Amino acid sequence: MTTINKLKLLNDPIYGFIAIPNTLLYDLIEHPYFQRLRRISQMGMSYLVYPGAHHTRFHHALGCMHMMQKAVQVLRSKNIEISEEEETALYIAILLHDIGHGPFSHAMEHSIVENLSHESISLLFMNRLNEEFDGQLSLAIQVFKGQYHRKFMLQLISSQLDMDRMDYLKRDSFYSGVAEGNINSERLIQMINVNDDTLVVEEKGIYSVEKFIVARRLMYWQAYLHKTSVCAELILMRVLKRAKELTHKGKDLWCSNALQFFLKNQIFLEDFDENALEQFALLDDSDIIGALKSWQFHDDYVLSELSRMIINRDLLKIRLISEKVSKEEVEEMRLQWMTKNNRSKEEASYFIFKGKVKNQAYKKSEEPIRILKKNKEVVDVLDASDQLNLKALSKPVTKYFVCYPKTLLET
Repeated sequence: MTTINKLKLLNDPIYGFIAIPNTLLYDLIEHPYFQRLRRISQMGMSYLVYPGAHHTRFHHALGCMHMMQKAVQVLRSKNIEISEEEETALYIAILLHDIGHGPFSHAMEHSIVENLSHESISLLFMNRLNEEFDGQLSLAIQVFKGQYHRKFMLQLISSQLDMDRMDYLKRDSFYSGVAEGNINSERLIQMINVNDDTLVVEEKGIYSVEKFIVARRLMYWQAYLHKTSVCAELILMRVLKRAKELTHKGKDLWCSNALQFFLKNQIFLEDFDENALEQFALLDDSDIIGALKSWQFHDDYVLSELSRMIINRDLLKIRLISEKVSKEEVEEMRLQWMTKNNRSKEEASYFIFKGKVKNQAYKKSEEPIRILKKNKEVVDVLDASDQLNLKALSKPVTKYFVCYPKTLLET
């Protein structure tokens, strides 16, 4: 009888070797729920702007687990007691924190299911896995929900300086080629500590924290909120909206059974039973791409045109401005397009629309990044930093946009 060696080493282009620390983690990684993340792109539609950005949530989750291993080592070296059970719970919680992402990550967060965040779905997956693994995930779920008595553990998973952000900034910067997003995660982790059950960064690490906040701002403007990515994601959301409308009108649309389930049914949190979870677990990017390839030939003008735009990267024009776009301007553009193309007002709303994007690198309203000074005083990084622009980065910056067909420019 052969037994599998479950203490594997994985090769990662960012960190080199990543170790799977125990057999439970290996079994979770091998589970179909987790393997699905290989087919979910980390940066949504950003590959339409940055051709290298084809990395996946699977990559990212393993990177986060690696970061957490480093963090545990550092904290133990500073005499912070972390038991073996707590250590495993931290690894499980960070490994599974994104398991609830749908196709193209954030792009379709509220399109497939109704007003349901990926964190809520992650928790549903974790509870289901906990049943399968005979309660071995109970402590991890407690930590993930913020119900464990050691507060700093949740901060390692979800805060303004967590292992999630440390990995995705470095990883997304690497794969997109946006060098401004690269951070020194190794130094940041070496500088963390725990003071009064709260995660802190030692004062000598303050410049690395400043760089981290600046990098986050730049990555949002240059990658996550790049106008072409934003436009592509909005088109994708409208494709799904139209597909749902047509399905509810009795039109037959070719797509996978899992996608068909979510087109036919409105699924809210209270409806997310075992069957809905299983259907969601079958959904990934390929379901959407397959559907778009088929729908571009559908006889519904809106569905076919929007699908074709994404498949051929022939997107709407997007104009980014610093002031709000007036309702009258949008109405005028719609009227112009309707007259030119002999289309209805409803159809025009799919092709001409306005919106806004907001970038706030550091939120004063949330739990701060705390700096532990040499005199043992703990202060918010904004107060500890001599960088004037850091205070500016805590203010939200809003940009407005309007999307419309390129043919409108020809008139």
